[in-house]
Amino acid sequence: MKNGNEIQITPELVKEHGLTVEEYERIKRAMGREPNYTELGIYSVMWSEHCSYKSSRLHLKKLPTKAPWVIQGPGENAGVIDIGDGQAAIFKMESHNHPSYIEPYQGAATGVGGILRDVFTMGARPVANMNALRFGEPNHPKTRHLVGGVVAGIGGYGNCVGVPTVGGETNFDPSYNGNILVNAMTVGLADAEKIFYCAAAGVGNPVVYVGSKTGRDGIHGATMASAEFTDDSEEKRPTVQVGDPFTEKLLIEACLELMATDAIIAIQDMGAAGLTSSSVEMASKGGVGFELNLDNVPQREANMLPYEMMLSESQERMLMVLKPGREDMAKAIFEKWELDFAVIGHITDTGKLTLKFKGETVGDIPLDSLTDDAPEYDRPWVPTPKREAVSVKAVDDLNKAAMDLIGGPNLCSRRWIWEQYDHMVMGDTIQRPGGDAAVVRVHGTMKGLAISTDVTPRYCFADPVEGGKQAVAETWRNITAVGALPLAITNCLNFGNPERKDIMGQFVGCLEGMGEACRALDYPIVSGNVSLYNETNGKGILPTPAIGGVGVMQDIDRMATIAFEGAGQTVVLIGETKDELGASLYQREIVGEDAGLPPVVDLAVERRNGDFVRALIENGQVTTCHDLSDGGLIAALADMAMAGGVGVDVTVDDTLPLHAHLFSESQARYLVATDADTAEQIRKEAKDAGIPVTVLGETGGDSINVNGGAVKLDLKALKSAHEGWLPNYMANAS
Repeated sequence: MKNGNEIQITPELVKEHGLTVEEYERIKRAMGREPNYTELGIYSVMWSEHCSYKSSRLHLKKLPTKAPWVIQGPGENAGVIDIGDGQAAIFKMESHNHPSYIEPYQGAATGVGGILRDVFTMGARPVANMNALRFGEPNHPKTRHLVGGVVAGIGGYGNCVGVPTVGGETNFDPSYNGNILVNAMTVGLADAEKIFYCAAAGVGNPVVYVGSKTGRDGIHGATMASAEFTDDSEEKRPTVQVGDPFTEKLLIEACLELMATDAIIAIQDMGAAGLTSSSVEMASKGGVGFELNLDNVPQREANMLPYEMMLSESQERMLMVLKPGREDMAKAIFEKWELDFAVIGHITDTGKLTLKFKGETVGDIPLDSLTDDAPEYDRPWVPTPKREAVSVKAVDDLNKAAMDLIGGPNLCSRRWIWEQYDHMVMGDTIQRPGGDAAVVRVHGTMKGLAISTDVTPRYCFADPVEGGKQAVAETWRNITAVGALPLAITNCLNFGNPERKDIMGQFVGCLEGMGEACRALDYPIVSGNVSLYNETNGKGILPTPAIGGVGVMQDIDRMATIAFEGAGQTVVLIGETKDELGASLYQREIVGEDAGLPPVVDLAVERRNGDFVRALIENGQVTTCHDLSDGGLIAALADMAMAGGVGVDVTVDDTLPLHAHLFSESQARYLVATDADTAEQIRKEAKDAGIPVTVLGETGGDSINVNGGAVKLDLKALKSAHEGWLPNYMANAS
């Protein structure tokens, strides 16, 4: 085969590339002719859902993305916020769902590698990784295999590259049986005056390829990520990329070394759609054209065709535009780090992506048609029907209910997972996994970055608007609970097939709620990712708009943790508990029902209560704090008692049934523990501020005791069940 463009374009081939008849006609109009095989492949990936956001762009434009501290919002490799003292935090979250289901180790590993590149491309040194994982029900035949592979892949890549994985979340639900979610987040630190962007500039300037060689792995990965699974999805294994974390480490160091000079005009990582997306994005953002000579692309396989080189998603690769005359200096740096370096093209003024191969032009595409003029759909949608409120009954044995929840798959310790991650490398992790938010010291200072990932999909399914609000508010609350000021979020919007009106309605509703919460909490969205078509054989996942939040604390010595610090502390509940058991874990797991309304998120109350709690921590009045979420009061008390190794004796009133006090998932609530005098002071301050506050009891003993023994959980037995579920599950290979 000469260059691959001899392949005839047929309706079947167009369909195989994920393009509709109407989209293909649009391509012909844009080009003024039929595309060749290479050009068809380029349109296929650039117009895929994964790269073009054609079903979501219309709605994403409605989200709040600006604030005085936002340096760069959505549209670049990652978001950038000012954290003071001339420093910036750079962060983003992305999905690697489909690849991780097909090949869990490499799918998860390359997800970590890709998000790391998004961050260091902007000039940041990565300082923390997080993740948000969703698996099917534990008794599904594939779940154990997928959990093991994904966790090993995240740990294997992150540990080798030397960036700590400091936290995350892992949940199980039957809706993910055929389509797991692997969302990876990276946070980096940079000089606020030295941020690097992807817009190419300067006609004639060299376009440079650096990193690993290009192979045939990952071809059509972006297209695969834009289609739902069927029974034959295992056959898509060749579309999963293979990562090398040791090469990524070299690439980080080489890029940061070159960034310390003034040689780089623009830089972009080769992620989804590889050389195609990186060249198209750089040229289109700069309003210029690119001419690439594919003969110069470093290749690790023989006889690669232009189509393969342009669509390969081989890992650990970057594209740069350099100032003229800096090539030799840059080449010396990359060769020192034993990485490939090649000048593969130059900037033109044509506004086109022009591809040369063996002396011939094998591609010539107007760049606008790949980006600004890509399809944008206003998909039909219907609102999610409002549920009726329900009364959730009490079960006979509340002790057993609490033990089953806290020692079951939903609330059990994730220690088995995070102990496989090196969360202490770099030496700046000061709040380890297991708390409300991870905290990483800003190296050489007393400042800390607080990071959290969260979403409650069952709320989003029950009421997308409230669920979207809650997902944002939950990360805001987690960051607040360690004493940091939440500043901005990234997101990973995981949904089913947008061509179904009910699924598109879930998407629109969740974004409405997210936007409302971001505005109310001064918590803008600075980056993100959309992952649609997460379904198998027509069965979609729960709507899962995962949120990654970042905040800053000025003095890490004033950080709060969840652990009771010893006997004799007074435990205080801040916020109001209501009979909100609809869509709760208690209702689903203990009562066996899924009905009713999720808890209401009153954003004014969320802000008021959170600001009050953060001030207590900043003032040094409180060093023990935990927000209430899944599982309600009893789960929060258990977390704090198990973390501190000390029991607690509490009393709740009869304004609500006992099971509602214990398991309600009412929002905007925190537990704090402190000495008796300070607790009384907090009670008075809260009352003056109009904030509901309840002194619940005192720490001590070896059990969690509620209302004089109405519920009594032995701490040792509880911790054994809580710590034991996941390792026992993973060890049971039958």
